[in-house]
Amino acid sequence: MFDKLKEKLGSFKRVLGGAIEEKEKEAIKAEPAKAEAVKTEAAVEKELPKTPEPAAKAPEKIGIFDKIKAAVFEQEFIIDEGSLKDHLWELEIALLESDVALPVAEKIVESVKNELVGSRRKIGSDTGKIVETAIKNAISKVISVDSFDFDDFIKKAKKPVSIVFVGVNGTGKTTTVAKMAERFIAQGYSVVIAAADTFRAGAIEQIDRHAENLGVKIIKHQEGADPAAIVYDAVQLAKAKHKDIVLADTAGRMHTNVNLMDQLKKVCRVNQPDLIIFVDEAVAGNDAVERAKLFNNAVPFNGSILTKADADSKGGAAISISYTTGKPILFLGVGQTYKDLVKFEPQWLLARLFE
Repeated sequence: MFDKLKEKLGSFKRVLGGAIEEKEKEAIKAEPAKAEAVKTEAAVEKELPKTPEPAAKAPEKIGIFDKIKAAVFEQEFIIDEGSLKDHLWELEIALLESDVALPVAEKIVESVKNELVGSRRKIGSDTGKIVETAIKNAISKVISVDSFDFDDFIKKAKKPVSIVFVGVNGTGKTTTVAKMAERFIAQGYSVVIAAADTFRAGAIEQIDRHAENLGVKIIKHQEGADPAAIVYDAVQLAKAKHKDIVLADTAGRMHTNVNLMDQLKKVCRVNQPDLIIFVDEAVAGNDAVERAKLFNNAVPFNGSILTKADADSKGGAAISISYTTGKPILFLGVGQTYKDLVKFEPQWLLARLFE
């Protein structure tokens, strides 16, 4: 998962770390006087008469080479922009090749630059660690756009909690609804599914099979029925039967399909869901980022779920969507079974990129 991006970041860390080490060597060459001063001081001390002290109080003797070593490693050097410029450009290219959106790549590079350029570093510092920390901090900033805690929200919200899933067709939205149902059931919640995708042939049968597998109540009408009415009926049933969660599966659509977008707006207007979640494929990269932005403009959502993250070697969508939409990634789909859904945490992603 995210192997290509991890490889590119690792390569960049080594290259930029090497550039900083070259700057360190220049600093050592440019300031030999300090070491010479230590030598002179040591020679003078050697000529001075020594007053013997009691053995119990004798200080530990420090040799001349220890003093020279200490003098060198107490030195600091400043990382300047000139030594990093070309390498920062290489970082931006590496991010773009990993499907990180251009504004996000620029933000990461600018953040790395601001952290490193002009900073004072002790000679002998771990340059690889310095670079890794700067990149980690930069990526963390763009993926930590919201402190929204999904599980805490569900726990505290008035029941039933109504959740509508939106997105383009073919991204695994229906399967994601089933995975979310499985997750809620495991947490002790009762679930109702609204089969509100009445547009795609076979969609009702597909979600019906999932509901049967999970032992979940499903509300469905005939093909072509009004999705807003189906979601409404599901919510009313949940209220009457004291169910906790309503999950509404809607038809996949492109933002350019005016009729279907109007239909989706009606679903949300009539039912006023507690949460709207956008679903797309992690492997779609920049396409997923762009679609998320356009969907968010049309039907503002609360967060995203990225499917097929286990097949995504680049990782660009996972890094870019939060920053682009201002909404958090909530979960990642990482396999085919109902349990293959992981809660997204920034530290979880950083650990996989730098472990």
